[in-house]
Amino acid sequence: MLHNEFMEIGFYIMFYPIVAFYGICIGSFLNVVIFRLPNNESLIKRSSHCMSCGTKIRKRDLVPIFSWLFLKGKCHNCGEKISPRYPIVEALNGIVYIITFTVLDFSIESIIYCLFFSILICIGFIDFDTMEMDLRLLILILLLAVPCAFVSETVTLPSRIIGFFCIGLPFLIIGEIVAIYMNKKTGERIRGIELGDTILMAVSGALIGWKAVCASAFFGILIAAIFGIINKYRSGESKLAFGPYLAIGLFIGTLFGDSLIDWYIAMLTYDPYAV
Repeated sequence: MLHNEFMEIGFYIMFYPIVAFYGICIGSFLNVVIFRLPNNESLIKRSSHCMSCGTKIRKRDLVPIFSWLFLKGKCHNCGEKISPRYPIVEALNGIVYIITFTVLDFSIESIIYCLFFSILICIGFIDFDTMEMDLRLLILILLLAVPCAFVSETVTLPSRIIGFFCIGLPFLIIGEIVAIYMNKKTGERIRGIELGDTILMAVSGALIGWKAVCASAFFGILIAAIFGIINKYRSGESKLAFGPYLAIGLFIGTLFGDSLIDWYIAMLTYDPYAV
């Protein structure tokens, strides 16, 4: 619908600000999830408060992005700095929503993918902070695959089943092999690929299908390798959270993975001598 050549420019002027508004507002809630979920705090019972002095945040200071700017990144009560991550997450979610609707057009499937990307943002930041993934968020992705299977016109059920296993299973095998090797060598069971990363790719494959999840794995591993080399060079540390990079890969793969895989297969099977 959005890509209809007869669509008036006025529709776009109205549509995208609405998408951005909802994306930013949901992004504000994502900040709550990112902070509270690892600490097993309720997402709804306690009001938003300053992390330093515990003062309840005023309603006028809860406007996404703008409140942080007006307060100059400081608590109105104690003056302690407020992390710029909060407006970054809010803006990021709004931008992701706009990109999703621009690439995939407006549909129920696009709305489901927007929710998927919001969950990925939570997973990425939580994994970056704690080196762990919350199983509840991974289950949510799997639950999104159920309605998506009924409304999607592009991803078939066999593609979803294959998608569940085609990356998740190799990740599981690699993780177990490395764990056995490290256990014999060091006495510690250190997995090459953590179980959370494995489950993330499995449930994501059930949602977006095998082509998209294969492309996602490629980009996720590539981006992780680049940042891993940079991190090793700067700090000497080789350990890093894999989740944020897989989340970026899944975003790219969901939007462009099918087309990229189709292009790659066509390139492999191209016969220049065919008439």
